[in-house]
Amino acid sequence: MNGFKRRIANLLLASSCLAHAAAGLAQPSAAPTAPAVAASMPIAATAVPPYRGLARADAAFLKRAAQNGEAEVASGKLALERGLNTQVKGFAQQMLDDHGKVAEALAALAGAKGVALPSEPSLRQKARIKLLAGARGVRFDQRFADVMAVAAHRDTVRRFEKAAANAADADVRAFAQSTLPTLRNHLKMAVELKQSMDKTKRKNAGTT
Repeated sequence: MNGFKRRIANLLLASSCLAHAAAGLAQPSAAPTAPAVAASMPIAATAVPPYRGLARADAAFLKRAAQNGEAEVASGKLALERGLNTQVKGFAQQMLDDHGKVAEALAALAGAKGVALPSEPSLRQKARIKLLAGARGVRFDQRFADVMAVAAHRDTVRRFEKAAANAADADVRAFAQSTLPTLRNHLKMAVELKQSMDKTKRKNAGTT
């Protein structure tokens, strides 16, 4: 009889242990602590650069190149509409012709690097174009030669020379290097245009 009681007691004890174990499994796990939550967050989410492996300076160069190109197009179209000097019109047409090719290469490169290019000139460039649009006749030709031809192209060539030498991305360097001959030719034409305009201006001043 005592043996029977012991077996019953053992069974009751085992049943109690199983019940406690089941209750423990049924209880929801404790919420993770703040450090645990932070540790489980993906680190890469805060470390991904805004561009596809492209340095910010390289992306800024591509964007500035696009703005300069848009400014050239806007001023070139104005020169074709309002310019009197045949050299002014010829230079403007050359700019527009060459810009189409450069713009295509720039857009393809920017797309591959995940850079969204601006579709219009900068605010400062817009202000210069607005001043240019307010001029007429010989004054328009002179202002175009001074500001939109020589000064703008010197700035563009300087930026492309810097990118050609220092850009971190090999494709960006290659684009700058391949475009520089065209831009240098534009600058050479712009300087010659300004010299011709200045000579005509001095000649006209001497006859008045």
